[in-house]
Amino acid sequence: MIRRIRRIEIRTRRMVNESLAGEYHSVFRGRGMEFSEVREYQMGDDIRTIDWNVTSRMGHPYVKKFVEERELTVALLVDASGSGDFGSVARVKGDLTAEVSALLAFSAIKNNDRVGLLKFTSGIEKYVPPKKGRTHVLRVIRELLYGAAAAKGTDIGVALDYAMHVFRKRSVMFLISDFMASGYERALRRAARKHDLIAILIDDPREETLPGVGLVELEDAETGRSVVIDTSDRRLREAFGARAKSRREQCRKMFRKLGIDFIELSTARPYDIPLVRFFEARARRARA
Repeated sequence: MIRRIRRIEIRTRRMVNESLAGEYHSVFRGRGMEFSEVREYQMGDDIRTIDWNVTSRMGHPYVKKFVEERELTVALLVDASGSGDFGSVARVKGDLTAEVSALLAFSAIKNNDRVGLLKFTSGIEKYVPPKKGRTHVLRVIRELLYGAAAAKGTDIGVALDYAMHVFRKRSVMFLISDFMASGYERALRRAARKHDLIAILIDDPREETLPGVGLVELEDAETGRSVVIDTSDRRLREAFGARAKSRREQCRKMFRKLGIDFIELSTARPYDIPLVRFFEARARRARA
């Protein structure tokens, strides 16, 4: 367990140091500016920052110096349902979820932000209150990798309602899931109004395409129901792919309608590049 957590730490911290931390800082800029100190006026300083009380006392101009109030709370809402155990390439969706969560958490603590975890299935599995520091992030990773879930289903609405209760102040909230659920749009809308909500959609290529290999028994990882299908039937494969693409497009439309940023990641591709591109695009949008 320790070796596995350590490997994730090394891999994600390298990504943070090489590419993500600066983008993270430029996108999530804190809650405003706070007073730091006064210093003597210098040519070019904004006269609106002059501290007139100190100036009158000292006999020459002094200006107020402000710094960014950096500390933020980053909330990781992580889907730990049974479908996370599926993977047809190099890793399962749950492992990808854990690595992405670690990457975001290390980016946060590098910028002196706090990180909290809400792990959910059809109910709330684990809540870890926000804290700072490497030791805390390693605990979050451990909970994601080795905390056994009591249920297999998915209820995103329950998770969002609970998050609204425990994360009372505005937070940067990452909702990480394969979004194989329904009936959560209202909760999503409420959370997006209060928090900076970003959806991260995790998928696997076999969830959209079936190979033609004859009779196959499939089992629903969340309900346990199984079915035998004939994958040599081209119409069946096309219907399977069309249904998966329709589900994905419905998610995209819902996020766009609610004004929620989203990132799509796959077990078949590197995840750092889409994350960096997302942060770069969001930073450009913030500057525009």
